Amino acid sequence: MSTDPRIIMVTGGARSGKSALAESIVARHQDPRIYIATAQAWDDEMTQRIGLHRDRRGAGWQTVEEPLDLAGALSRTDGQGVRLVDCLTLWLSNVMAVAEPAPLIRALCQMLTAQKSPVVLVTNELGLGIVPENALARRFRDEHGWMNQAVAGAADEVWMAVSGLPLRLKP
Repeated sequence: MSTDPRIIMVTGGARSGKSALAESIVARHQDPRIYIATAQAWDDEMTQRIGLHRDRRGAGWQTVEEPLDLAGALSRTDGQGVRLVDCLTLWLSNVMAVAEPAPLIRALCQMLTAQKSPVVLVTNELGLGIVPENALARRFRDEHGWMNQAVAGAADEVWMAVSGLPLRLKP
């Protein structure tokens, strides 16, 4: 039985270095590398952000774009190589626009525990600042915190990026 962690979560604030940390963790594994992108480019600014992430990763990645069915994307790509999911925050935002998130978060965590190939998941650390002023933002912050707790519970390792530095949280 392998002692290598299969499920790794990387959290952090905006521009904390979490995606770069996750990519360095993925680099420990042999190819092939699969990038599961949850973002959708609704405007020029988001298109530019996606392009910057793509340029930083460089060649050698297969990209799977999946804004909603993350558990399905993990199921379809299991056994094909290490996967990097970037990011859970955007996935949750996409999910909350069309469905109740709790059942999909449970399905994601169940799928994570069944994976044979490694998965590295990027998420934001929200809720450290002021209480949002509107009900929708407060609900998103709460759902996001519960999602992060659930995924961290399913993960073998949890890291936090702070000012570009890695901080190991689990184990």
